[in-house]
Parts: sequence; C-alpha cells; structure tokens
Amino acid sequence: MRVKIFDESHEKDLEEDINEFFEEFDGDLIDIKYEVSSCIFGDEQIYCFSAMIIYES
Repeated sequence: MRVKIFDESHEKDLEEDINEFFEEFDGDLIDIKYEVSSCIFGDEQIYCFSAMIIYES
C-alpha cells in the first residue's frame, strides 16, 4: 500500500495535480481523503486544499 499527498493553495491547482497523477497511474485505487483548511493572516484569508490518495501499485 502506498500514499500520495497533494497540497495546494487553490482548488484548481489541486485538481490539475491529481489529474496529472492519474494520467500515469497504474494501480488499484483504495481511497481518496480530501480536506480544506483556512486561516486569517492580517486582512487576508488563506486556504489550503489537500488530498491523500491511498493506492496499491
């Protein structure tokens, strides 16, 4: 069993990274865990979009 972690500040970047991973993916997908977190930094709200793909190769 293996995992691949993705972490981006914009959801579209995360989507692109995951799609690129699956273009060359050759294995059995077990699960995908997705999370969004946010925080305030001064007057700015910062987001973090992450995903963990669990698979067997």
